[in-house]
Amino acid sequence: MMQKHLWTAGFVALALSLPAGAQVAGSDHIATSGGPVDIVPIHHASMMLAYKGAHILIDPAPLDGAQGDAVTAPYKAMPRPDFILITHIHGNHFNAPILEAVSGPNTLIVAPQNVRDAMPAALQAKVRVMKNGDTGALGAVPVEAVAMYNTTPARMNFHPKGLGNGYVLTFGDKRVYIAGDTEETPELEHLRSIDVAFIPANLPYTQTVEAAAKWVKDFKPRMVFPYHYRNQDGSTADMAAFSTLVGNASLVRLRKWY
Repeated sequence: MMQKHLWTAGFVALALSLPAGAQVAGSDHIATSGGPVDIVPIHHASMMLAYKGAHILIDPAPLDGAQGDAVTAPYKAMPRPDFILITHIHGNHFNAPILEAVSGPNTLIVAPQNVRDAMPAALQAKVRVMKNGDTGALGAVPVEAVAMYNTTPARMNFHPKGLGNGYVLTFGDKRVYIAGDTEETPELEHLRSIDVAFIPANLPYTQTVEAAAKWVKDFKPRMVFPYHYRNQDGSTADMAAFSTLVGNASLVRLRKWY
């Protein structure tokens, strides 16, 4: 019943002409009181959301092994984003050449302060800085910046507290949470009324599959997309195990991120 009410079309082909090697597998559609939201996985932590004619690009970064023009080509082939959200400064989430290639004259970029500071001046002029706890709007979409950091002592140097943002976006009556690189923190343990969540599970930078599943069972989003699950050694985390561990706490959607 959960799936029937939340999803109108499941997983369908996306009509985009992408260059060879681009790993956009398709789009999912969420029914909301304000109209449908299309969710398009791109790679690792990169995705595009479309709602009411606006396009929101999340953490655009190079596909594996991309060099030269291939860095920007997959993103230039997609609709020009009206808004871009950057969670933090790491190169698999933030890439200035991609932002320069896809930003239009009216594109708004939302990012933490240290990400803005690392941009060329022309990009800085497009940025609205948000920190944990800030709220704002991307056109018709309210946005809240939330905590994003490591809590395990051996990993705390990867993502220190206060330097990155997760984001909660509200599309009509549906709330979508994009975690970025984080573990379950006290602030995130009981996120309220999340309909769709994007949760990372890779080592050593975020968390284990077991920890990710435990977190999902704590805050119980109606649906969860595991993403950002390639480990430092090139292996991918066991998403089948993640699904089993989550059980009935949330509907798990496995998509092609690699």
